[in-house]
Amino acid sequence: MKVYESNRVKNITIVGNSGSGKTTLSESMLFQGGIIDRRGDVGSKNTVSDYNDIEHENENSIFSTVLYTEWKDTKLNLFDNPGLDDFVGGSITSYAVSDLTVMVVNSQNGVEVGTEIQWRHAKRLNKAVLFAVNHLDSDNSNFEKSIENLKERFGSNVILTQYPVNAGTDFNAIIDVLQMKMYKYSKDGGLAEITDIPDNEKDKAEDLHAQLVEKAAESDEALMEIFFEKEDLTDEELSKGITAGLIQRGMFPVFCISAKSNIGIDRLLDFLATTAPTASDVKAPVNADNEEVKPDPSGIASIFVFKTSIEPHIGEVNYFKVMSGEITEGMDVVNYNTNTKERLSQIFSSAGKKREKVSKMYAGDIGSTVKLKNTKTDNTLNASGNDWVFNPIEFPEPKFRTAIKPLAEGDEEKLAEGLNKINLQDPTVLIEFSKELKQIIVSGQGEYHLNIVKWILDNVYKIETEFIAPKIPYRETITKPAQATYRHKKQSGGAGQFGEVHMVIEPYIEGSPDPSKFKINGKEIAVNVRGKDEHTLPWGGKLIFYNCIVGGSIDARFLPAILKGIMEKIEEGPLTGSYARDIRVSVYDGKMHPVDSNEISFKLAGRNAFRMAFKDAGPKILEPVYDVEVLVPSDYMGDVMSDLQGRRGIIEGMSSEGGYEKIKAKIPLAEMNKYSTALSSITSGHATYTMKLGKYEQVPGDIQEKLLKEYEAQQEEEE
Repeated sequence: MKVYESNRVKNITIVGNSGSGKTTLSESMLFQGGIIDRRGDVGSKNTVSDYNDIEHENENSIFSTVLYTEWKDTKLNLFDNPGLDDFVGGSITSYAVSDLTVMVVNSQNGVEVGTEIQWRHAKRLNKAVLFAVNHLDSDNSNFEKSIENLKERFGSNVILTQYPVNAGTDFNAIIDVLQMKMYKYSKDGGLAEITDIPDNEKDKAEDLHAQLVEKAAESDEALMEIFFEKEDLTDEELSKGITAGLIQRGMFPVFCISAKSNIGIDRLLDFLATTAPTASDVKAPVNADNEEVKPDPSGIASIFVFKTSIEPHIGEVNYFKVMSGEITEGMDVVNYNTNTKERLSQIFSSAGKKREKVSKMYAGDIGSTVKLKNTKTDNTLNASGNDWVFNPIEFPEPKFRTAIKPLAEGDEEKLAEGLNKINLQDPTVLIEFSKELKQIIVSGQGEYHLNIVKWILDNVYKIETEFIAPKIPYRETITKPAQATYRHKKQSGGAGQFGEVHMVIEPYIEGSPDPSKFKINGKEIAVNVRGKDEHTLPWGGKLIFYNCIVGGSIDARFLPAILKGIMEKIEEGPLTGSYARDIRVSVYDGKMHPVDSNEISFKLAGRNAFRMAFKDAGPKILEPVYDVEVLVPSDYMGDVMSDLQGRRGIIEGMSSEGGYEKIKAKIPLAEMNKYSTALSSITSGHATYTMKLGKYEQVPGDIQEKLLKEYEAQQEEEE
């Protein structure tokens, strides 16, 4: 395959609502570029993109597919992305390495939920966008309404570069107001016959051309001066202005296509090859040291691995972007995330499963390789003498969680291996082997997303599994001081066990002075702090351990054992077995035996004294409360707010954003189970949300009582 210089490479991500025609568009682009010799179709399950069994089973895209086509001596790297929000990880990955977004819009439906969601991602990541209005050959096609929708949602920077002459079942011609020509197609589509614009369309075309020229001129001061002087721009100036406008998000050109009939694809490819920005046109990425890394083909070689897939008979396939310099087949590089050496034994340009070997690649290009030993997604590989590392791709927080277990005993290790492979291919699937909850927790972007995970486990990795209700990671703490004394005494012939511990526990409050006196149940206890250990707990909060022993009642060598006993009980709280936190412990007295005292005796004494004191210290259960933001059309506001309040949600604010209403709320995790499914049902799929852990707050009394009873019953059952 031909090697392309950096200035002849364009990286384009294709997004849109499910059913908008992204995969069919990709197929037509590869066909037009000669990469494939016949076009597959989604219904026949033979497209280049959706080649996985699970995609055939579900009849929609699940994974982002890396593709390429060639047009006008330019290599167009394409990323065909799923349309469903559950699989948003694919498009986030693609945005990270692309320079332009083609947003496909179904002209039968106009702006849809997926259009809105992808628009927000593109806006947040500051990506250039053009719209491809598809399905113009359908009975229900409504181009004018679609454009009205686009301008209403995304503003006046939506600008026509084309419009259809006869949208509907007879659609076969486009007026291009950039070229000021008409493109007419045969019934098989393909390459257009280019003709002059008919007289009856000239006035409309000239008016739209003038709007396009003015919008392009606004993107560059020098062009604006030329425009004011001549009231027009040359073709070269116009192209330059549109490129700048795209990069600045000052204009969003609209193209007309029928991907199914292969109409308008050649002209879209023309634009992408000639006018779309290259990697060197857009803002350069920064490395982990916040240094700009320009895609300089003569710079030091560096690649960033943005995606990993696992394919039968091949194993791991790593997809990368050349960030700087040039890479060659057989090149030795260093993975600076793992500090290991790798060899790029082969490099490929990929179109789905099809891979074409290339001898080298230059900065800005997209490639793939196999047989790397210690390289995963988000890793940076450099030539010798370069220590760059690029920041990992940031994915949305998970929205849906469940616990999972194998149906067959002994399959736990196989399940863990399968889940780790799934996470390798889809980083938005998060796996937690929770020691605290004694469950494997799987989190993702929605219920459908996790059902796909289960399908892969059951059908690809042959591990039958079931989902079970996920436990909530509660926390336990105390609200007042309490005292306890515990004597551990055991005699069974020979050396016995003896240890007695007196302690006071109290709530930890940041900044409070060390203790000197307690008043508990009318009795004063004075303490003299002789030592202090402060422990920041892995699950949040602190434990402060004070040595207040005077007169040698407990030898100092037994204090670590007492602390160990306390830590064991903190890891399995007395109320519900959850982690405890934010507690100060003062050990102020006790007794030893000259022969029978040992570490195990004082560990058990400390553990039991802590347990007894905890139950008298006004114990409370804390629950994780999440900060939730819901974006919802105003028509559904009332129903959504009512549902949130029914989930013990506290509404903290409302605002408008891009034609949507944003609701901010605090909601306990216990009430968020299957919320993504419920929200979709309430709003017919028109709302989306994000959630992030806020803080732990005390559960209401009735819920605490219920949790205590459930734990007691569980303990009795286990006994």
